[in-house]
Amino acid sequence: MNGTEELLADRPERDVLRLRLNRPDQLNALNAPLVNALLEAFDSVDARAVVLGSTTPRAFCSGADTGLEDAERARMSDLLYELYERMVKLPVPIIVALEGDAVGGGAQLAVAADLRVAGPEAKIRVAGPAHGLAVAAWGLPSLVGRGRALDLCLTMRTVGAEEALAIGLVDRIEYDPGEVAVGLASAFAQLDPAAVARAKHVVSRASGCLDALREERVGNREAWSGSVAALSTQDEERGR
Repeated sequence: MNGTEELLADRPERDVLRLRLNRPDQLNALNAPLVNALLEAFDSVDARAVVLGSTTPRAFCSGADTGLEDAERARMSDLLYELYERMVKLPVPIIVALEGDAVGGGAQLAVAADLRVAGPEAKIRVAGPAHGLAVAAWGLPSLVGRGRALDLCLTMRTVGAEEALAIGLVDRIEYDPGEVAVGLASAFAQLDPAAVARAKHVVSRASGCLDALREERVGNREAWSGSVAALSTQDEERGR
């Protein structure tokens, strides 16, 4: 097993990279080390399929770490959108194994993947407008449709596994989502890689999600108090 303390990486099958969020005591809440580890991992994938999961069945990812200061949360939010874009543009398929809660940034990690395998106790929630943000509006319409996307974004309600399957938010429900995700990834890894990459690219373009992702990223950057742009300017001034 290798990787950072916050993100474990291994090869459960040939040509399959498995990444597992590893902050179990914090329900895999997103902090800077974890986000940076994910960015690095998705920037240097040398496999034909990726599985993204968790080391604890209690949660896939509970969203941003609530212990972070607002300025750090703003910076991390912007980095997360960079991560989602890398995932969407990655030419190999990404399968998420969802166990427990996927909230906020955790829900967006699931949306940014290509397939979602949920456990029976999985729960998904996007939380944004109550905090002045739009969250996952860039990716939900291509999965659940316009009306349901607005429902999930504006009510910020929790969606259980069965409903998520019924509306297209997840693709399968399995008692061992991690094992099934690895099996799918192994099967995908045996396909022609160029054809898989083309299929993923065409599906992404057809959904229009990348343009929407970039628009949401800019809007949320501006919405944060002491926006990322302002913070960057301050950092530059301090360095002079």
